[in-house]
Amino acid sequence: MIKDYGQPPRADEVRNLIERRLKEVSEAAGPRETQTVDWRGKPAHLDVVEVKVGDLCYNPATHRVRAQRSHDPRLDALVDEDPWSVESQQYLDKLLKVLPADPTQIDVAFTDLKESLAEYGQSEPGLTTVDGVLVNGNTRRAALIELYGPEAPMRVAVLPASCDWSDVRDVELSLQLRKEHRRDYSYINRLLAIDELVSQGIPMAAIAQTFRSTAPACEQDWWVFSAIKSMIERSEVDGKRIPLIAFENDQEKLRELARKYQKAKSVGPDDAEVVKEARLAAIALGFSKTDVRFIEPDFLDRYLSPKLPDGFIPKSESAEVAIPGLGRSVKSGSGQAATARAFTDKVLRAAAEKSATPDGQSAAWTEARSVMENAIKLAGSDQTLTKKKRKVSDRVVAATDQLQQCVTDLVMSRADRSLDEEAFDDALLKLKKVLRRLAVEGTRTVKEPGDGVEWLRHVMLESGS
Repeated sequence: MIKDYGQPPRADEVRNLIERRLKEVSEAAGPRETQTVDWRGKPAHLDVVEVKVGDLCYNPATHRVRAQRSHDPRLDALVDEDPWSVESQQYLDKLLKVLPADPTQIDVAFTDLKESLAEYGQSEPGLTTVDGVLVNGNTRRAALIELYGPEAPMRVAVLPASCDWSDVRDVELSLQLRKEHRRDYSYINRLLAIDELVSQGIPMAAIAQTFRSTAPACEQDWWVFSAIKSMIERSEVDGKRIPLIAFENDQEKLRELARKYQKAKSVGPDDAEVVKEARLAAIALGFSKTDVRFIEPDFLDRYLSPKLPDGFIPKSESAEVAIPGLGRSVKSGSGQAATARAFTDKVLRAAAEKSATPDGQSAAWTEARSVMENAIKLAGSDQTLTKKKRKVSDRVVAATDQLQQCVTDLVMSRADRSLDEEAFDDALLKLKKVLRRLAVEGTRTVKEPGDGVEWLRHVMLESGS
C-alpha cells in the first residue's frame, strides 16, 4: 500500500489560490506555458502558474531523500507521523541541501543550483499538486527560500485535482528518470524506489522499463537492497542500527558482491554464503573495492579464522541464513557459513554502535577491522604471488594460441598463394632466437625440469639448433 500522507494544513487555502491562478491562465489571451508529464500512462499537458514558495510544501514521499531520512531516526519517524509539521518540513529542507552520503556537508550540486537560480532565474517549472505539495522542484524550493525567503515566486505546473499519492510516486519517478533531468537519485534512493515498486506487486519487467534498465539489472539491485536490509536488521543492538546512508558509497562493492554470490552459488551454496558474509563484513568495515575482491571462498578458513582472537565470536552451531530477495531463511549447510555469519553479525553490531556514537568511535569495530585487515593483506599477498607465478606460463599459452592460428593461416594461404615467404622465414629466425633464450633461462630457473622444459632444452640447446 502507498502511504497516504494526507493534506497540508493550508490545503484548502492553497487550492483556492491555485485554482484562481489556473482560471486566470486559461482565460488569458495568447500562448501560455505548459509542462508535459506522464499521467496515468498518457502524456498530459499541464498549465504553469506562479505561486509563492512559502505556499508550497516539501513532498514527504520524495525518493530524493528517502535514505537520508534514516540519519535521524526520531525525525524520520516524525516525517511519517506528522509530515506537515514545521520540524518535519525543516528536516526535509536540510536533507535536500546536503550530500547523500554525508548529511553534515552541503552538496556542491545544491550550491551550483542556488548560484544558477541567482544568476539566471528559474529555467524550468516545478510540479505541484493542487494542494501545494511539490512533486518535482523540492530542491529548487529550498534554494529559492535560502536566496529570497518564503515570498519568492516559483513557477509550477499543476497536476489534476484527482491526483493521489500513487500518482505522486509515479509522476516523480517518470520525471526523475528523464535523460534531461539534471540531478540523479542517489544510489540508495534508487534501490528504495525499486523495492517500493516490487512491494506493490509490479512486475520486474515493468520496473525495468520505468527505470530505463533491464530486468536482470533491476533483479540484481533488488537482491542488493534485500542484503542491505538484512544487514541493518542484524546490526540492531540496544535500539541502534546502521543507517541506510552508510551504504551510499558502496554501489560497486555491492554489485560485485551480487555477481560473485550468484557465480559461487552455481558451484556450491556453502561457498556462496561464506563469500557473501565475509564480503558484507568487509563492506561494513569500510574496506575498498580492491580489498574486498581478495575475499574468495577459502578466505574464512585460510586467512580470517586463524587471525581471530580466542572468544572473538561464540562457537556457533548451524544457523538459519536469510536468502536476499526471497524473504525466507534456510538452515546453513556448513559450520563455515555459520562462523562467517557470526563474525559478520558482530561486525554489523559494532558498525551500528560506531554510527551512533558522537565521535564515531567503537572499540569492537576497530578490533574487527584490524583482524579483517590482516586477513585481507595476507590473502592479497597470496593472490598477487599466485598471479606472478602464473604470468610466465600464461604468456606461453598465449603464444601457443597465436602459433596455432598461424598454422591455420598457413593452410589457408596455400589456396590463394598469399604467403609472403621471405617475411615468414625472417619471423621464424626471430622465433628461433627467442626460443633459444627461453631454453637457456628456463634451464637456469627450473631446478627440477619436467618434460616440457626438457624438450625445450633438448631441441634448442642439445640438438645444435
